[in-house]
Amino acid sequence: MREVKKRGGICPKFVSPGMSGMPDRIILLPRGKFAFAELKASGQKPRPLQVARHKILMGLGFRVYVIDDAEKIGGVIDEIRTT
Repeated sequence: MREVKKRGGICPKFVSPGMSGMPDRIILLPRGKFAFAELKASGQKPRPLQVARHKILMGLGFRVYVIDDAEKIGGVIDEIRTT
């Protein structure tokens, strides 16, 4: 995700062997700001297993974003940076 890099961060692919349904990416921004991101094609929704994994992560206090439109990435990054 180029937009993350432009803002001084990185967005590596998140792989969790043995635990299907985890988000695709982890967004790491300066000053220790981070969140998980599930990337989807326009209009697509996460599968039920993905929703379940997202709920677990959110229950632990992590932020999880589902991004199905490249135009939304800037707003997501801004939100991560300010919380």
